[in-house]
Amino acid sequence: MKKFALATAATFALLASSAMAQDDTFRIAYIEGLSGPFANVGDQGLKHFTAAANKINAEGGINGAKVVVEPFDGQTNPRESLVQLQRAIDEGFQFVTQGNGSSIASALIEGVEKHNKRNPDEPVLFLNYAAVDPAFTNDRCSFWHFRFDADADMKMNAITDWLESQPDIKSVYIIGQDYSFGKAVADAAVSQIKEKRPDIEIVGNELHPLGKVKDFTPYIQKIMSSGADAVITGNWGADMQLLIKSASEAGLEAPFLTYYGGGLGAVTAMGQSAVGRVMQVSEFHENLDASEEQLEAIKDFEDEFGLDYYYLRIFTLMDMLKAAAEKAGSNEPTEVAMALEGMEADSPYGHVTMRADNHQLLQDLYISILSDDVPGTVEGTPFGFKTVENGMIDAAATKTETTCKMDRPN
Repeated sequence: MKKFALATAATFALLASSAMAQDDTFRIAYIEGLSGPFANVGDQGLKHFTAAANKINAEGGINGAKVVVEPFDGQTNPRESLVQLQRAIDEGFQFVTQGNGSSIASALIEGVEKHNKRNPDEPVLFLNYAAVDPAFTNDRCSFWHFRFDADADMKMNAITDWLESQPDIKSVYIIGQDYSFGKAVADAAVSQIKEKRPDIEIVGNELHPLGKVKDFTPYIQKIMSSGADAVITGNWGADMQLLIKSASEAGLEAPFLTYYGGGLGAVTAMGQSAVGRVMQVSEFHENLDASEEQLEAIKDFEDEFGLDYYYLRIFTLMDMLKAAAEKAGSNEPTEVAMALEGMEADSPYGHVTMRADNHQLLQDLYISILSDDVPGTVEGTPFGFKTVENGMIDAAATKTETTCKMDRPN
């Protein structure tokens, strides 16, 4: 009996110690593919979150709590990501982040919603930094979800506005990954081109398996046979790299209008043949005007991690998360979420606003083109991106109508 009492006391002491340790930290579960074909993209995001957490910790943390970002390998798979979500919840995480794959974000939104309904006193908040299916801030909006990247429709608006000013482009080929995001990009391209440039012929609209194509040559041959004047793609990760690599090797000269032409490894894969031809729409590129402080922050990141600074929005996410928690005077997810709604902030590149009605961040966007005549180059190549003429889109101009009807906690 005495041994049992001692064991019980030791158990309670251990649990109390664990709880105190958690009280002293602000814990964020990073659920991404850290193995498999998109592991390098997952690792890239993790390093940006680590750097952002280090910056906040150097400033005293969030309400005095040290920020800890812990990786969970979702294997770029919705089912496995849900397993990792449950594991993170079981370990006491109340903040979750993810971005690579809208199919995964969809599963996580549903998983977080279900958990929060069953456990209203232990809610989880999902901070989405890159999954851009427009449904997440429209019909499928959730109080427990905030997105810090422009959605697929917002980015396509920028692309089609540029197309509207290019009378020489008479035909377009659309190619993308076969899942919700790829379909959203294709749908947005078709509808917006029809609205803004009804004279443009869509000569191809094709989806391919996500992360499984090793050689895109057959797809490139179809694009070349179509005679397309331009190609639109939302591909990311290895699918972006391999698509452009095959295009370069085949000598396809049509411009590529991309979401992620500046993503990890893409510029190396593209090479000289993509200069003046591959464009992207993004909230950041390395040749935007910035303060000396921001330029130094970029240099420090790249020196420490041996990786190009890419995810400005991760730093925006973390800075706004800290500001919201401190505004609320609490690290409790519901109160942080309430403080995030409608929050405005200044990023190193302009003013940003988190919409209260659907939890979509508004930020300046830029259309840029690969160049070999820029000071800021990437991946050890002589290439980098520069903003095209009239390629800056003000944050307010990116705002779209929303169908969101959000259920809020009582």
